[in-house]
Amino acid sequence: MPEGSTVADLVAGLGRHPRAVAVERNGELVPRARFGETPLGAGDRLEVVHFVQGG
Repeated sequence: MPEGSTVADLVAGLGRHPRAVAVERNGELVPRARFGETPLGAGDRLEVVHFVQGG
């Protein structure tokens, strides 16, 4: 990700809808409302979980 990217940029780059994922940054869950204001930095540890719905 380019310098200055946010969690929202990451989610968009993965082609996922923000309501369909949970993102953990450095061991802490990032609230969806803060995706756009949470910066990514070199060395960040990220985990993205994509919710799948089915029946």
